[in-house]
Amino acid sequence: MSKSPSGSVDSSAKSATGSKERLLVVEDDPAIQRIISDYFRHMGYEVMTAGDGETGVRTALSDPPTAMILDLMLPKLDGLTVCRQVRERYATMRIIMLTAKDDVVDKVLGLEMGADDYMTKPFSLRELEARLKSVLRRTRAKVEERDDSDLAPIVRGDLRIDSARREVTIGGRIVDLTPKEFELLSLFASHPGRVYSRKYLLENIWDYTYSGYDRTIDSHINRLRAKIEENPDEPRLVKTVWGIGYKFADENED
Repeated sequence: MSKSPSGSVDSSAKSATGSKERLLVVEDDPAIQRIISDYFRHMGYEVMTAGDGETGVRTALSDPPTAMILDLMLPKLDGLTVCRQVRERYATMRIIMLTAKDDVVDKVLGLEMGADDYMTKPFSLRELEARLKSVLRRTRAKVEERDDSDLAPIVRGDLRIDSARREVTIGGRIVDLTPKEFELLSLFASHPGRVYSRKYLLENIWDYTYSGYDRTIDSHINRLRAKIEENPDEPRLVKTVWGIGYKFADENED
């Protein structure tokens, strides 16, 4: 990993309101934790740290940061468990997962648990910063690019999707969705009948192009159906288009 560069604080570490972006680094290796923390503090971020999974969850839930850099292999609670528990409470928190394992299976698992991006050790601090900026920028862009029509709730029977509040309800009951589940549902429901290939979804929701990540699309769809469909085994809203991908059913479809 590269050393922290000299120079002035990077203004891109400021949020839309002008305050510092808040970052939580959950890493059990003291040297790596210190290098990452020092680098991002120098770049203008407000940084908190945790040396194990339990402390990471407790810190994230009690004092939520904007984003988290999360090691996969942690004492007490592993990174996947931390990611899942944090996502259950704070669906919009950005998470970049780190691991010493260069294994597609681990990457897929991390993405399925709700990580926004994934890096393998050893890594460049500049690349990590670029990945973090990209994740935060994509989040801001999704908010800033919405127009009035985008903000109007989408209603389909008992299902109501409120993009302005990033809230989904069924019969008035709030449905807890992860950020990726919400993005998938909003995309589908905004264009009923349009078929989206797995390749398109990987590139536009996850920013990934490697076909080995197809499994994470299917896993997210299955979990989304379990939350919004009356019978997930016979979905009436999010339909499979065999050999291609998925779509949101037209009004006149069963």
